Amino acid sequence: MIYITGDVHGDINRFSEAFIPNESSMTKDDYLIICGDFGFIFANDDEEKECLDTLATKPYNILWLDGNHEAFDVINEYPVEMWNGGKIHRIRENIIHLMRGQVFTIENKKFFTMGGAYSIDRYMRKKGVSWWPQELPSDEEYKEATENLLKNDDIDYILTHTAPREIVRRMGYYPDAHDMELTGFLEWVMYECDFKHWYFGHWHEDKDVGDDFTALYYDVAKIA
Repeated sequence: MIYITGDVHGDINRFSEAFIPNESSMTKDDYLIICGDFGFIFANDDEEKECLDTLATKPYNILWLDGNHEAFDVINEYPVEMWNGGKIHRIRENIIHLMRGQVFTIENKKFFTMGGAYSIDRYMRKKGVSWWPQELPSDEEYKEATENLLKNDDIDYILTHTAPREIVRRMGYYPDAHDMELTGFLEWVMYECDFKHWYFGHWHEDKDVGDDFTALYYDVAKIA
């Protein structure tokens, strides 16, 4: 079974039955996907490492997209490997960072992933300590994402941190000018790609936006 949820921001309590139905009965055949702001690689201190070790004892697989609140310098120190068709950073055996612009096959379903977003609170943060320039995709990541989408015309699900520009507006927000390249790219994906459903985080809301888009925060979507 595949479960999808929103930002966890380094909160170990999110990995419990209080938030994930049947969490205690999940197995190595189950996947929990987090739509950005995983947050357990942020301060990069002993407490976070202890949390990662605790999560490593979970029998199920924890997959996550990067959000904007991640320590990208640390994440990028992990070696890149291929997993289920796309590039990953393996943090622990069962904790996997799904890199940007990749297509993964999980339980015979294809997932396109695109992390990243702009931190509107950047002015309150310190570069290289509490925010990182890599929070927004690079030209190379956009190029790879485009190439991977063009090679895969049978995507089932799209997983992102932020959302296409039109969807941001439909949620009642104005797209930030600093985010325009990313939300504009995602809007191109929205119109060019056939998909069953699109899940995203970032906005700290649990909300369906039309029939095809779902913002996730605490809610957990289940894909059979």
